Amino acid sequence: MYRAMNKSNKEASFGFKKVAREVKTGLVDQVFSSVASKYDLMNDIMSLGVHRLWKDRMVREVPVQDGAHILDMAGGTGDIAFRIFRKYQNLGKDLNLTISDYNQNMLDEGKVRSIDENIIGDNIRWQKENGESTSFQDDEFDLYTIAYGIRNFANLEQGVNEAARIVKKGGKFLCLEFNQVENEAFKKLYDFYSFNVIPAIGGMVTGDKESYDYFVESIRMFPKSEDFVQMLKDAGFKSAKFEKLTFGLTTLYIAER
Repeated sequence: MYRAMNKSNKEASFGFKKVAREVKTGLVDQVFSSVASKYDLMNDIMSLGVHRLWKDRMVREVPVQDGAHILDMAGGTGDIAFRIFRKYQNLGKDLNLTISDYNQNMLDEGKVRSIDENIIGDNIRWQKENGESTSFQDDEFDLYTIAYGIRNFANLEQGVNEAARIVKKGGKFLCLEFNQVENEAFKKLYDFYSFNVIPAIGGMVTGDKESYDYFVESIRMFPKSEDFVQMLKDAGFKSAKFEKLTFGLTTLYIAER
């Protein structure tokens, strides 16, 4: 099992480099501090806007339960959380929404954006948290969402176990993450775009090419979909499954606690 292979490993992948887990946490924090102000713009540029469709697909899986306690981990600028908020608002249902991220700059960008989009209220809280070890209570949330953040965890297994701890029995886990493309013909085009075009554009837009080198490399280091699903099951999630989107560029993981 994936857990057994990684149990004694004290290192983490920072892109293609191996670093100590505690070092990766700091390096990733620096990356997001560097790109926070342009993060949403770069998502549009890199994916040609398709990331919006992927996120909409994820939110369609969000159950609507009046008064639900929902956590969007690595929620950054609020892209997923705001979609969930609007879904509940459109259906006339109440929710308690927590948006967490380890990087304060990303949270600050999200708070500004929430005011601009009038997504405010006592039922929304912004909270700095490390997804691998949070301050939340056991069984606190009905839903845990994370989009393109889980591969940045220094200890992926620990982060998944933490998610299982804070999700209620019967609660839901939803994750979007980039995937390694399997189609060989498409993979060649994707690799060229990933390793050459994305970092170059990232350098022009944000002034930080190295951060986008990391983003591209980190995708290749994330476990295969089947292995990540097994990790979810090992942590106590059931009915764990995945759905590949857009030729396998990204994957939606769905599990129940």
